[in-house]
Amino acid sequence: MSAVFNFTFVPWFRSVAPYIHKFRNQTFVIGLTGEGIAAGKLHNIAQDLALIQAMGVRIVLVHGFRPQVNEQLAAKGHAAKYSHGIRITDSVALDCAQEAAGQLRYEIEAAFSQGLPNTPMAGATVRVISGNFLTARPVGIMDGVDFQHSGLVRKVDVAGIQRTLDMGALVLLSPFGFSPTGEAFNLSMEEVATSVAIEMRADKLIFLSEVQGIRMKPEEPESEDNPIDTELPLAAAQALLATLPTAQTPTDTGFYLQHCVKACKAGVERSHILPFAVDGSLLLEVYVHDGIGTMVIDEKLEELREATIDDVGGILQLIEPFEKDGTLVKRDRTEIERDIAAYTIIEHDGVIFGCAALYPYPEAKTAEMAAVTVSPQSQGTGDGEKLLKRIEQRARAAGLDSIFVLTTRTMHWFIKRGFQSVDPDWLPEARKRKYNWDRKSQVLVKKL
Repeated sequence: MSAVFNFTFVPWFRSVAPYIHKFRNQTFVIGLTGEGIAAGKLHNIAQDLALIQAMGVRIVLVHGFRPQVNEQLAAKGHAAKYSHGIRITDSVALDCAQEAAGQLRYEIEAAFSQGLPNTPMAGATVRVISGNFLTARPVGIMDGVDFQHSGLVRKVDVAGIQRTLDMGALVLLSPFGFSPTGEAFNLSMEEVATSVAIEMRADKLIFLSEVQGIRMKPEEPESEDNPIDTELPLAAAQALLATLPTAQTPTDTGFYLQHCVKACKAGVERSHILPFAVDGSLLLEVYVHDGIGTMVIDEKLEELREATIDDVGGILQLIEPFEKDGTLVKRDRTEIERDIAAYTIIEHDGVIFGCAALYPYPEAKTAEMAAVTVSPQSQGTGDGEKLLKRIEQRARAAGLDSIFVLTTRTMHWFIKRGFQSVDPDWLPEARKRKYNWDRKSQVLVKKL
């Protein structure tokens, strides 16, 4: 085995292992669009879901069938009708939906029953169980439009799904529900996945969708200057949603975002929008630090915020032990008071457990991330990553292209999170003049 492979595999596996440990026994609800299946992505997605389940994650898979129903309708010479972004399901559309659901359930079960030959999950058995886990009610009439057999989720059989997951099975749900009298209702995959995630108190809601995620400037076209926003705090997602027109089609910015916001507000801590077009997008989002799509995260504002003058004492108390052992350069109270607006802190129950400061160098389109500190009691809980994400957001908002750190002891932590080592001569002139050549700090840079 080559030394190059060893050099790349070992740090990669070490960076993935904490996520494997973190997500074991957690519940993920995954919404797979019918478009993803129509695009021929089912086999690879089934392989990745089997892999994730093998690492201890409990999976509820909800499939969509928009294009399949429309294909059935077209074959019968019947037009697809929508209003308010919801299908109007007449008796013909209901028949088409039932046919499409039956066919897709067969295809999905077959994909998990092939033993996944010539894949990382060769020989694995994934038991897939479906059932009447959803009770539905009619959408009814809205603005004079009768939605007929279109419905909404009334109740989720949480206990039944939990028992099935406890058996080690993957639960498969079609977007169908039944009334207590046995009447069938056509539901939307997005509403089913969101309702199930909320009722199950799932750890993640993930949409494998037609879109790559939420762009930082939704009103502008896709470009290198308008990248995907990999993490949206709930408050920011709500603010963005309020500026968007009502979503009618899956490619509208607010279509999946509205469901992510609803889930997060109801207690699902993390909701994701991923592109099914990218092979392995599920694995990249779940097990790689920066992910590939957009994650809406329910961060309580009182936990992660910009510092105020009242926080100076807490910051000094937090960083003092790290200054004494040489991990951090010493900063006095006057300096911190002067620069307090540069600091972001993490606070739990009134106690500051982490901090970081952002010092911009606009002429060089970069900024220094300094005084990065996490309390020993909080290390390993993700607080450092939260601080890094917030500093990245602040730097992007300031129009900067990169951030850099100077460190003597924690270089591996930063390298695992996308930083690269550079020569100190890379530093902006103003920062280079203050560089302590005796301390020999490593300079690490991350492009935004």
